[in-house]
Amino acid sequence: MKIVDIQTDEIFIPLATPFKTALRTVSSVEDVVVKITADDGRVGYGEAPPTGVITGDTKGSILSAVNEFIRPALLGMDIAELDAVMARLDSCILKNTSAKAAVDMALYDLWGKLYGAPLYRLLGGARRELETDITISVNPVEEMVRDSLAAVERGYRILKVKVGKEGLKDIERIQAIRQAVGPQVAIRVDANQGWTAKQAVRIITAMEDRGLAIDLVEQPVKAHDLEGMRQVTRAVYTPILADESVFSPEDAVTIIQTGAADLLNIKLMKTGGIHNALRICAVAETYGVECMIGCMLESKLAVTAGAHLAAARGVITRADLDGPSLCRTDPFEGGPDFLENRIVMNDAPGLGITGLPAFSA
Repeated sequence: MKIVDIQTDEIFIPLATPFKTALRTVSSVEDVVVKITADDGRVGYGEAPPTGVITGDTKGSILSAVNEFIRPALLGMDIAELDAVMARLDSCILKNTSAKAAVDMALYDLWGKLYGAPLYRLLGGARRELETDITISVNPVEEMVRDSLAAVERGYRILKVKVGKEGLKDIERIQAIRQAVGPQVAIRVDANQGWTAKQAVRIITAMEDRGLAIDLVEQPVKAHDLEGMRQVTRAVYTPILADESVFSPEDAVTIIQTGAADLLNIKLMKTGGIHNALRICAVAETYGVECMIGCMLESKLAVTAGAHLAAARGVITRADLDGPSLCRTDPFEGGPDFLENRIVMNDAPGLGITGLPAFSA
């Protein structure tokens, strides 16, 4: 199965409500999609969101990387020789992890179709069903409480609450949400690099002292401040999850060996795709560290790739794959069933996505 063409297009999907974090506010998914065609006519699909504030990638840079660098490097290569293909993908251009991720997941889609099996089974087959949290955007406290109660009403048992914009006021946010949803709902707190190390220790300690029972705190400090994050990790009881600080397997080793965080958040747009994400899983397994699978503001296509990885590897014990639930519509055909907080894999080969509106014309 040789690669004969790589095409790019764009998709636009409005969100049900604006997505707000300490870093940005977004009202729609406007992503680049990739289609790789093999010489037997079968195709693989991938997706990349332009998330400049995290990965540094823009829509223009993703399109340019795929069309000008990646496409000529991969044409003619055999999908069966996956390691060689991935080595070429990694070396044909530096960084550009989002563009690489879109191509990587399309390659894995074809690889699964080559062997006639769903990707999650080929990569390990740890489970068939996942439970995801849902994101509660940072807003006035009353609005966040309403959104939290609405999510619980829809069946979500885990809330990922965005904070990091107003320092100590974040304690009030979390306390109000905990009082509203009760003790049975898990709460994850995501500061998106919004605190200093001293603020983080003060805020997390206050939440612990008030008995708010936080499942974890994600990326409390700036991505480059590993020493600050290590200080936070050592000072509090709540598990600390590294997100923007971990892009590569080398980052994972550094974070684990220095004790900068307790957990690792794997996102395909940071790792450059499934291939390097599997290497991070191997690092985590070696050190006995658990991982979360996360997503940027992605649609069902890219989130499906993340779901296959999470379903494959037992070291991934938490899922933050709520992208499809945040979108107003689902224009894709096939793929896993996204049933609010439950993601149920199926037996379709590869990723299981059978149609994209972008390439239907």
